[in-house]
Amino acid sequence: MPELVVTALLAPSRLSLKLLRAFMWSLVFSAALVAAAVYGCIALTHVLCRPRRGCCGRRRSAPPACLSDPSLGEHGFLNLESSGLRLHYVSAGRGNGPLMLFLHGFPENWFSWRFQLREFQSRFHVVAVDLRGYGPSDAPGDVDCYTTDLLLADIKDVILGLGYSKCVLVAHDWGALLAWNFSIYYPSLVERMVVVSGAPMSVYQDYSMRHPGQFFRSNYMFLFQLPWLPEKLLSMSDFQILKTTLTHRKTGIPCLTPNELEAFLYHFSQPGGLTGPINYYRNLFRNFPLEPQELATPTLLLWGEKDIYFELGLVEAIGSRFVPGRLEAHILPGAGHWIPQSHPQEMHQYMWAFLQDLLD
Repeated sequence: MPELVVTALLAPSRLSLKLLRAFMWSLVFSAALVAAAVYGCIALTHVLCRPRRGCCGRRRSAPPACLSDPSLGEHGFLNLESSGLRLHYVSAGRGNGPLMLFLHGFPENWFSWRFQLREFQSRFHVVAVDLRGYGPSDAPGDVDCYTTDLLLADIKDVILGLGYSKCVLVAHDWGALLAWNFSIYYPSLVERMVVVSGAPMSVYQDYSMRHPGQFFRSNYMFLFQLPWLPEKLLSMSDFQILKTTLTHRKTGIPCLTPNELEAFLYHFSQPGGLTGPINYYRNLFRNFPLEPQELATPTLLLWGEKDIYFELGLVEAIGSRFVPGRLEAHILPGAGHWIPQSHPQEMHQYMWAFLQDLLD
């Protein structure tokens, strides 16, 4: 068929897609402006209630001692083959078994896996990375350096760079979103997957279109589409919005000590420390609309009954995309969003049972 005819036949579809994307971006930025007004009021309230802290975040001069706890493992850096970037990681149990690779979420870092690093190092080589833009890992300044494709290449390079051909991938929140995509595009590198509090982006997209309440739960991601303002609002009153997110009595991480809180805030308080992590969100809608994708990697999915960021209905929506028999899903009663830190014992029990046949 002549190329001109093909172009003419495809023109209506291409035009419809462009119009759909233009409509989507108009909604996204409208929501971003509303979110900016709401979070601006919240940040201003924090400043007025705590005037001594001022409008800026205090830069921490030294990391808290818990980030150097030797029981969690040894610190190292890995030069990535694809990008040339250098990622920081903490490793323990090399030689004790298969690679278990941990991917953290926001606003966290490798330290969010401290309970799991201690628990599984006796039977696995456990490695918790700081994803690009986080902590001591390299943080490119350009938004385009944080696309999903590049982040997936980072994970691939970490696995191969550590000397392995496959791994058990354990992920939470943003790390979960990356893990879902990684299992689709690099299935040979993932033997098993443990996903906590996070849905594939295509599932999230379709579910949210049918259940608009999910968008309200994730309202912060609209704020994060804007330049520079999110960093400013999150840092006001010495990072009070982040502090509240992590320590809230009902929705935060139970029993998080001041020292442990500082483990998360230390790197965010450094110049540009928030920009890399927020750039993940600035690329979130880049490929909208997404096509449904079949999920086939054997996966343990853990979800908090009281997760304030994700509705319970997403669990069933995720299950509908799976090859039968490949998904084991559990909803933890009373748990919120931060399961690896709030309910580590329950998480470990499910993980040991799910992974037992790999160790026999």
